[in-house]
Amino acid sequence: MAPPAKGRKPSAAKPRKDPAKPRKTPAAKPRTAPSPQSGQRSPLAALLRALIMLVAFAAMVAFAAVLARVTLTPSPASVPISHSNLHPGASLRLYLNQPSVREAVKQIGGNVALGVPFGVLLPILVPRARGLLWVLLATGAVMLLVELVQGSMVQGRSFDIDDVILNTAGSLLGYLLLGRRISRAVHPRRRHWWQRRREPANTV
Repeated sequence: MAPPAKGRKPSAAKPRKDPAKPRKTPAAKPRTAPSPQSGQRSPLAALLRALIMLVAFAAMVAFAAVLARVTLTPSPASVPISHSNLHPGASLRLYLNQPSVREAVKQIGGNVALGVPFGVLLPILVPRARGLLWVLLATGAVMLLVELVQGSMVQGRSFDIDDVILNTAGSLLGYLLLGRRISRAVHPRRRHWWQRRREPANTV
């Protein structure tokens, strides 16, 4: 038997593949389900949103006209009895001490009802001001301006801080009953990028 050639090493036998052994298939990567908020809104939803905004704007214009007529119309017959009130609660006690319950309900309920449209319409028209604090501040500022105009420029009208308090309370009532719900339906909150990264991916 001839000796093996120098410089050549004997080749090792290659292991045979077992045909019965199953082959490993690469694991499929899980697909993430698209988030409903990340996608674009449908044309029908955008049209409905625009319609609600248009109705809310028309309602706010109508409310502004009613507010101006109720609060800024001169009342010469009320000149002898009109007086300003800078002490919170003074007019409320006067309303409650009246012998006629109907007159007390008219005065208090009317001022509360006058602020309800602010709490309903303002969060719809101004999405950034849909928080409770913003609605109360905006209502208080507008009604305070109305009272100042009443007391200084309108005959037979006077400034009353209790009217501002009652109007703001009505705005709070309207916001809690309708304004918050309608605003969230029309203007859903968008998730920030850091909120999307923290959420685990949904697998399909």
